[in-house]
Amino acid sequence: MTQPFLHTDRLELWQPGATDMEAMFAVMQDPRTWRYFGAPIGRADHTTRFMRNAGSWSLYGYGSLMVRERGRPDVIGNCGVFHTWRGLGEDFDDRPEAGWIVAADHTGKGYAREAMDAVLAWFDREHGPREIVCIIHPDNAPSIALANRLGFVPTRLGELGPDNPVQLFSRV
Repeated sequence: MTQPFLHTDRLELWQPGATDMEAMFAVMQDPRTWRYFGAPIGRADHTTRFMRNAGSWSLYGYGSLMVRERGRPDVIGNCGVFHTWRGLGEDFDDRPEAGWIVAADHTGKGYAREAMDAVLAWFDREHGPREIVCIIHPDNAPSIALANRLGFVPTRLGELGPDNPVQLFSRV
């Protein structure tokens, strides 16, 4: 589905399709983009993650959305609320999880905030206000600040594997 699902003043967001997989892989190859995600992932892991996030739409009725600037063809990231299971514990797993990734060349413009404001408003309207969680690397100050502005509060620290600490957040 390449037709916009949500619009903001500057962005178009749509449900991911197979043709978006390569574009998002390219976004994630920039070291400035993946620096807070641990090591860069290869194509096989990227494909698994992309398909898991896209599959959230079929199973739960919500998921990540691809993001582009209005009227432009290029994918600049993905933002959304998706369903996954990370093995982080009962206070996190099996809950809607928010996440945002914006290409390094497009950060600092408020795009993640603009996209997530639209996504969270849509989610609350369609699925009712309920707890949403997110994880952020403890050194990622801009994303932590955004999480706070979006109403997420820190709950505890966790790990997504060796040398990959994450701060867990919740928005009720």
